[in-house]
Amino acid sequence: MSSNTGTITYFVHQSLDGYIEGPGGEFDWPVMGPEMSAHSRALTASADVFLYGRAVWELMAGYWPKAEEYSTDEHDLAFAPIWRAARKVVVSTTLERADWNARVIGTDVLEELSALKGDGAHLLLFGGSALAAHLTEHGLIDEYQVFVHPVVLGGGKPVFPGPRKRFGLELVESRVLDGQVVLLRHRPARGAAAAGR
Repeated sequence: MSSNTGTITYFVHQSLDGYIEGPGGEFDWPVMGPEMSAHSRALTASADVFLYGRAVWELMAGYWPKAEEYSTDEHDLAFAPIWRAARKVVVSTTLERADWNARVIGTDVLEELSALKGDGAHLLLFGGSALAAHLTEHGLIDEYQVFVHPVVLGGGKPVFPGPRKRFGLELVESRVLDGQVVLLRHRPARGAAAAGR
């Protein structure tokens, strides 16, 4: 962990029409080519803490502990041991505990995550639109890495169900991965005036 102020990065896959899940909760559409996999590995390697809301946590905890039994995909086989060993925080008011090196935060969420950032931790938030919106509204997300995939889902869960106010961002990088997926990296715009533009 660094002695500098930590960060929260929001890492999310979305469809061209702005959804992170299809109408039936489908998540079988992200394109995970070699460049996308390499970028994901580098991003997860940079994180001190994997951060989840309850719904995404339940999906992850249902797959990654035994990923080798379900998949022979190179990306899955490489990430599974990393996921199992990683320090994790789950934000939930309904879960009492979580396995696999995870701690549940149900109250004082903003204070506890701010404290982790203050200790120099880089937290990587995986998906979880409601938690991302909540943290955005309170100015806790330092970078957004949005991966736009070549699919139109026609409905589902939007990437940003909130916050219910306007906020400005600065584009710091855009590139195409594997000839299909567009990476958009944004950071909050500098200055209070930018947020209200």
